Amino acid sequence: MNTIGIVTYHYPHLKTEQVMLNLLSRYDASRFRMYALPFTSRKERIIQINHRPDQTKSVLPELLAKAHGIPYTAVASDAEIPNGLDQYLILGAGILSEAFVRGKKTINCHPGVIPAVRGLDAFKWSIYEMKPLGVTLHYIDEEVDAGEVISIVPTDVYKTDTFETLCRRHYETEIDLICDFERYQQSPVNPFAGIATGEPHRRMGQETEAEMIRRFDEYKERFGIGH
Repeated sequence: MNTIGIVTYHYPHLKTEQVMLNLLSRYDASRFRMYALPFTSRKERIIQINHRPDQTKSVLPELLAKAHGIPYTAVASDAEIPNGLDQYLILGAGILSEAFVRGKKTINCHPGVIPAVRGLDAFKWSIYEMKPLGVTLHYIDEEVDAGEVISIVPTDVYKTDTFETLCRRHYETEIDLICDFERYQQSPVNPFAGIATGEPHRRMGQETEAEMIRRFDEYKERFGIGH
């Protein structure tokens, strides 16, 4: 039985709650070990589109772990997360050190099509750059969102979508994909093989976001399903 290290934040984190409850409905809790990194809140930014639900509206990962008998360790940095487990699953973390990446088989779920859309705000950059929308399950290496791809699942876009409906569906695709990480390891899918590589992005600025919003209807015409 493979052992899985769950890497998250020592802080309420919605994605961790959603994924762990799904995994625990299917797998024995004895497979998991949870390691929680410090959470540093980001400086507030003025944005028009919040493309992910508020991750802090959740229970503490520590309470989840205790409720299900999962060993839980709060660490000061990723250097304190031991090697030796079969795989590590990233549910919440900042930039991981090269030493951590080299020493572990680590899986991440990126809300963009790798290697075309890398870095932060992948949902918004996909629309701005008129690139397909999808979620990538991949192994982490030293480069930003450039590790070996396991599988990519497209997010359906409908011509009647609003930002709200498309953001929700895209986030749900991310949760579904990471919950099924073992199935996709065994039976990989990638409808975007050979797509051109893009440069890593930082968070989208206000002017660029305003232009992204203006391009949304064109994006739906190009990629949308339906009339």
